[in-house]
Parts: sequence; C-alpha cells; structure tokens
Amino acid sequence: MDMEIKEAHGACHCGTVQFHVRLTDGLKTARRCNCSYCRMRGAVAVSASLADITITAGADALTLYQFNTMQAKHYFCSKCGIYTHHQRRSNPQQYGVNVACLEGISPFDFAVVPVNEGQLHPKDSAATGPVVAGHLHYRPAIG
Repeated sequence: MDMEIKEAHGACHCGTVQFHVRLTDGLKTARRCNCSYCRMRGAVAVSASLADITITAGADALTLYQFNTMQAKHYFCSKCGIYTHHQRRSNPQQYGVNVACLEGISPFDFAVVPVNEGQLHPKDSAATGPVVAGHLHYRPAIG
C-alpha cells in the first residue's frame, strides 16, 4: 500500500455520494477514536483540509449528524448509511475521511492503527494534541 498517496476518489457503498480528496499527509494520518460515536462507527479516518475535498455527486444525499458539543460534523449517505467524512472537532480546519470509502483502500490494509483518546477530548483537557489511547491491530488469518 502506498502510504504517500496524495489524492483519491471516494464513494459511499451505494455510489450515490462520490468525492475527490487531496490528503494532508497521505495515509500516514490513519487513526481511530474511542469516543462514544466512533466506537460504534468503527471507521479508520485520514486527514484532509476543508478545501481539499470536493463532492462530485450526491451532495444532496449527504446527511449531517452532530452530538454533545455539536462542534464535529459527521456526514453520511442518506441512502446506504455509510459515513464518508467528518469535520473534526479537534481541528475544525480538517476533515477526517473514511478510508473504506477511498478507491482501492481498505481499513484492513493497515496492520496497526493508533486509537485517539476521544472519551477525554483534547479540547476538554490540558492536552495540547491528540493522545493515543491504544492501537488496533489487524493480522490476516490466511497468508
């Protein structure tokens, strides 16, 4: 897998929502979060600046979900329910983009993914940046 990938096309499961994204630092920003929402969502996200994602189809099918502080904006397809991206609370100038939506990339391509501490968010504590709560490991059973 090319960790240096700069740009990618993406889509939700049904293909209604499609987008093009220029990634901030390739796939090196891959992470998960353990906040109440991300624990249930289970996605691996990578970073992109707000100006670097273009919805090319299905913008009207995107649905917004917000909770708690109402600062993060989580977008998903209203037809198939797949989370495509979110505007980050920790850095409102960036989107987190679901790697499973990126063409040719799977969350299972990552052997280890850091899990950010989201239960005690950096914006709610003295932390100056993301705190890693742990790591998620994937090891294929075959191969």
